[in-house]
Formats: sequence, C-alpha cells, structure tokens
Amino acid sequence: MNPVPTGERETQGPARLRVMDAAIRLFAESGFESTTVDEIAAAAGISRRTFFRQFHSKEDVVFADHRALLAQAAEFLEQARCDPGADPWESVCDAAELVFRRFEENRALSVRRYRVVNAVEALREREIVTVHSYERLFTDHLGAVAPSASPLVIVPFAAAVTAGHNYLLREMLRGNPEATLPRLRSELELIRTRMRGDAPRCDGAGDDRAPAARRVVVVVADQASADDEIADAVRSGLARAAAGSADAAVDSDTDVGT
Repeated sequence: MNPVPTGERETQGPARLRVMDAAIRLFAESGFESTTVDEIAAAAGISRRTFFRQFHSKEDVVFADHRALLAQAAEFLEQARCDPGADPWESVCDAAELVFRRFEENRALSVRRYRVVNAVEALREREIVTVHSYERLFTDHLGAVAPSASPLVIVPFAAAVTAGHNYLLREMLRGNPEATLPRLRSELELIRTRMRGDAPRCDGAGDDRAPAARRVVVVVADQASADDEIADAVRSGLARAAAGSADAAVDSDTDVGT
C-alpha cells in the first residue's frame, strides 16, 4: 500500500474537522461568500494545495462533519448487521442517536455551522441532499437485514426516524432545552412501536405467527327443528372443525330434523 502523503494525513480524522472548525468560524465572522480558500487554509495551518486535496470547495468543508458522521453511522449499522441478535429497526434508531450525540458533543461548532448554512441558499440545498443520505442509509440497511418487511413499512420508517431526528436536532441548535438525547430516544421508540409493521422481534416478544385461518361450519336445518337441536348441531360441527376435520371446515353435513 502506498503511504499517505503528509498533507493528507494532517487533514484526515480529527484534523480534518479542525479545518472545518476554522472555516466555519471565518464564515460566521465574515460571511460565506466573502471568505476565501486562502484565508481558510491560513487559519487552519495548511496549504491551499492541501485544502483542495481534501475538499473540493468551500461548500464541501461545511459538510465535512456530515461525511464523517455518515461513515460512522454506516459502520455502526454494518456491525449491527453482523450481530444475529440485533433488532434492525432498533439499530436504525441507535444510529440516529449516534449522529445526534456527536452534534450535541460539539454543540458550539454545530450551532455556528447551522447559522452559516441557514444564511446561504446553496448550503441549504446541499443540506437537504445530505439529510437524504442518512435516510437512504437507513432504508438500505433495513432492506438488507429485514427482507421480509414490506417497502411500504421500511421507507416510511426510515423517513420518520430521519425527520424526527432532524426536528429535535434543529431544536437543540436553536437552544431548546427540551431537545435532548433522552427525548430523541423516547420519540424514536414511539416511532418504532407504531411503524415497525411486520418486523421480527429478536427478544422473542410478540407473536409473529400468521393468524389461523377461519373455519366455517354450515348446518342445514329443517324449519321444524328446535333451537336446542340446532345449537347442538352447531357445537358438534365446531368441535370437529377445531379437531381439524376437513369436512367440518367446509360443511358439517349435519341435517337437523330431516
């Protein structure tokens, strides 16, 4: 394997996010359009060449955290996929919590970035595309690990988890004290309970068996038959149906008063 150039090593991982931090600070202070790549590189202590080796544009550096978080979420779901005891629907919720937690841990940077993105239309549009990447990740994971689940359950579930996460994340960045990780966990649990559909439960709870087929018993009775005679015939037919009699399941062949 070829060694990674020094400039690239310096801007990978946490160092890459430091470049983003420097850029966001400049964007917040001077405006996105007014800030140059040279100013970002100087503030981050890297060369212009190194900046473009790692980021295609100023827009790209704004979303460096999302790229890192998307990769972490994908890795988390891949590990869950290899765990036979993992509930895939719960794993998706856990991945959403992971993303929220990272933004919460870096709240100051996240707030600055949120304000920068909201101030620039092109960045707002890029944010929409980025959010869809999370939703696509969740959908693909569920489609792979829960193949028996209907797409009409998977797609709305992934969308609901993503939307719920994004709503509380925005509230947290706006300073809402109620927008916390425990609140997100509670809301995602409600979504999972309401929308999981035919998802298998790995903890053995619930009953995934198909409902038993209904049995029909037909009794042919003469008009002169007494009520108790008809009732006895019906009970007899139901008893045979419960015992698995094919004849009873279709027609009791019981004539009353004939």
